[in-house]
Amino acid sequence: MRAYERRVISGIKLLFHNRVLGAFTLVTGLLSIGLIFGVASDDMYGIAHPINLIAYWHVPLAIVGGLALTVTFLGCVLYLLTSTRFWERLAYGSAELGFIFATLTLITGSVWGRIIWNTWWDWSDIRLVTFLFVWFVYAGYLIIYSGAGSTDRVSRLASVYGIVGFITVPISYASTRLWTVSLHSPSIGNPDAEAAITGEVLLISTLAILGVYLFLLGSRIRLQELDHTLSRLKNRRRMETQKPTGGD
Repeated sequence: MRAYERRVISGIKLLFHNRVLGAFTLVTGLLSIGLIFGVASDDMYGIAHPINLIAYWHVPLAIVGGLALTVTFLGCVLYLLTSTRFWERLAYGSAELGFIFATLTLITGSVWGRIIWNTWWDWSDIRLVTFLFVWFVYAGYLIIYSGAGSTDRVSRLASVYGIVGFITVPISYASTRLWTVSLHSPSIGNPDAEAAITGEVLLISTLAILGVYLFLLGSRIRLQELDHTLSRLKNRRRMETQKPTGGD
């Protein structure tokens, strides 16, 4: 491992182990809940309904989920370039969280859409279809990685898959601008957008979900490192017990 790579990894671990991150996550999480139920508008797309408040979690989950899958892509690239296990663990841990966030995005979006568009799902909407495709792609990544052990061959195969599969992420997030949509329409930079989301509350909620992601990612990597250490100790003990004790 090169010196600069070691410094980068040390910096990332310092971020994960920093108590400020836990405090930041707790404070922004509580603030998000308070603002959503105390300040945020529940009038969106011309419909006033409490279920509209789910948007303040639905949108951040989608944003941070995309960020998590981007980290997986970077981790896969760095692992193939360096063979450093930390990048592999970063990629896999981030993919797990990205997959969970993507799942929650689909669930909250369906619940919200049932009120706003009077449907749980619409196969004609390009955003829904492409995002579901992202979900399947990363379900495949997790299956490949965890289904055949942690050999170098499997790790490299999963990394290549993670790199190739990432192309679905920017396509899904840009789909509303690339193709004609039936339900989702671009809201950022679109003055004609009908959704009246309170920007300040959305920002706080996004920071809260980001804090949750970073906190859980750090915990997941530590668990992987602990599992690796335990496996190595078990293998060493097994080898020691199998050694001949000498004598006739």
